[in-house]
This record gives sequence, structure tokens and C-alpha cells, in this order.
Amino acid sequence: MVDAEGFRPNVGIMLANAHGELLWARRVGGMDTWQFPQGGIQDQEDPEAALFRELHEEVGLVPDDVRILGCTRGWLRYRLPPRLVRRHQNPLCIGQKQKWFFLQMVGDETRIRFDNSDEPPEFDHWRWVSYWHPLNRVVPFKREVYRSALKELAPYHLSLTARSTSE
Repeated sequence: MVDAEGFRPNVGIMLANAHGELLWARRVGGMDTWQFPQGGIQDQEDPEAALFRELHEEVGLVPDDVRILGCTRGWLRYRLPPRLVRRHQNPLCIGQKQKWFFLQMVGDETRIRFDNSDEPPEFDHWRWVSYWHPLNRVVPFKREVYRSALKELAPYHLSLTARSTSE
């Protein structure tokens, strides 16, 4: 599903542990490329349903493992670099428009797995990182979307970390 402007709807997932650190995952392929989990929204699927489907497919978690603390108000867009645009596709997809969710991990992190789909895994390793760590480490074409999402969702992170320090 691609919109009239050539952007594919997608969800981005920031998953925080009790200390406010975020799950940062390394893509399969040996290029040492890291990102937040994300994935496309299917026809007739709302963003929250896509969030939970992608969360399970990419990192093995189910709704009971997390709590949604917030999401971006609108769509955040990035364009693909020309080398990544698949020119033979119809309709042509030039980038992604994303709705970002900020989640708190409430289940045990040992439940995180990459083999939960019939498709090959997208990731081969993960770790917890500080909130702003991903901003300068994600691939450059996603950087502004990450900046916008991190900035907009920062109040949820601050609320989470305030709670964890008071406990």
C-alpha cells in the first residue's frame, strides 16, 4: 500500500526498559546497521494493529509484554535514497510515512527473539541504549525522522524515567 505521494505507511517502535533505555537492533547482513524495529501497515490495518504485529514478527513480543505510553500525532516522512528506490514497482514507493509508538517493556526481556515469523529475521542482535544514542547512529536518510520522533516522544521517556527513579 503506497499513498498518492509515493509513501508507504509504516510504524516505528521505541521500546523502553524500566530505566528508560531503548531497544536498539542490528539488521541482518553484516553491515553493522542498527535501527528501531519498524514495519509496514497492511491494507485495512490500523497503526496500532500493525505495531503489535510488527513487534511480534521482529522481536517476538506480544501485547502483554508492553504498555503503550504514547505515539506521534501525525505521520513523519523520509525519502529513500535513489539507490534504494525500486523503480520497477507500481505504484512507485519513494519513501515511508511513519507513525511512531513509545512502549514500556513490562514483560521479561528474555522474551525478545528474532525467529517469530515465516520470513527471515530482520535483526540478529539487540541491546539497550540511552535515549538519544540512536540519533547519530541510524542511517543518514532516517535521521530527521528519528530526531522528530525522539523529540515528540521525549515527554513519555521523561515520565518513565521519573517513575523509575522514585521507586
